[in-house]
Amino acid sequence: MTTVLTHATFYTGEADPAVIKDGYVRFNQQIEAIGTMADYVPAAGDEVINLTGKVIVPGFIDVHTHGAYGFDTMDGNQDDLVKMVRSQITEGITTVFPTTMTQSTESISQAMRAINAAAAEEPAIVGVHLEGPFVSPHYKGAQPEQYIIAPSADLVAQWNELSGNRVRLITYAPEEADDLAGFEEYLLAHNIIGSIGHSNASREFLQNNSKANHITHLYNAQRPMKHRDPGVTGHAMLEDSIRTELIVDGFHVAPDMVKLAYKLKSAKRIDLITDSMRAKGLGDGVSELGGQTVYVKDKQARLEDGTLAGSVLEFDDAFRNIINFTGASIQEAVEMAAVNQAVEFGLTQKGTLRIGKDADMNVFDGNLSLLATYSMGRHFSKQDLVIKEA
Repeated sequence: MTTVLTHATFYTGEADPAVIKDGYVRFNQQIEAIGTMADYVPAAGDEVINLTGKVIVPGFIDVHTHGAYGFDTMDGNQDDLVKMVRSQITEGITTVFPTTMTQSTESISQAMRAINAAAAEEPAIVGVHLEGPFVSPHYKGAQPEQYIIAPSADLVAQWNELSGNRVRLITYAPEEADDLAGFEEYLLAHNIIGSIGHSNASREFLQNNSKANHITHLYNAQRPMKHRDPGVTGHAMLEDSIRTELIVDGFHVAPDMVKLAYKLKSAKRIDLITDSMRAKGLGDGVSELGGQTVYVKDKQARLEDGTLAGSVLEFDDAFRNIINFTGASIQEAVEMAAVNQAVEFGLTQKGTLRIGKDADMNVFDGNLSLLATYSMGRHFSKQDLVIKEA
């Protein structure tokens, strides 16, 4: 049955029209029509839903998420990955890159196999983010040091094949590579975006040696910006070509520093991410990340030594937070939550509301509380959330 949502305000993510007031959208798996109610022509068999006073935006794209609701990418279980992603859809994420972490090569291989199988069942899985094991021990964050190794194009090739050629993003420390030029050439040749993260590289080194144009969770687990040493963070701020991830939970990055990044990078160069881990959605308590005990309290996930261990951030909170922290418009928040990721990763069916694109949409009330999500036309809400039993 074709669904029609009527009398809503649409923020399309497109340049023209960017906003449709008192609009409608007709869709099955893809968007069949979108416009103002003045152009709406009823059709027999339509399921019409009146959404007066509601706001509709494109579905969110999370390119950095390890786990949620008791599930984790590194568990390497197909069925659990499907459940994890479908639960994440209820917070507005309609496109997911399940994200690995620094573990043994065999554990990462098993995760790739599981993602490949899960993606055949759940179309919201469209890529893989390899975070580690090619990181620096100096800025390992919550990445277990015993599994850190130097960047290897051969391993990436192996993991990419196991994933069904879905690896789209790799976090690595460029200064740790034995053959950085060769590694980055491999990534470019295979449509994989290299991201500087968990890195102790200087700006001078990055300027002279690295072609990476993406930064993993800006400010976090990287050589910081200082007045005599710009570091990774300063490099990200100064290079217009670089896109930066931001965890906008108010803990990983102070709100004023989020605002600084927004002012320097603009909405067009920021990708909102959750960097969420298994404990998201489970409340306070004890959890696990990469074999390490994680303590969750007051919406923060930390190792025993206090190190932040991913987040328990829900994407609809990130969407509201970026507006509240920076004064960004809803249109700009849509850019940071969906448009930028679709452009960067060539997701031509995602990111905006346009005829022929996948019917990925979020429905908010006037206070930007998430009411419902459509993922390729499938209806999801918070009531559909699946929590893994202990």
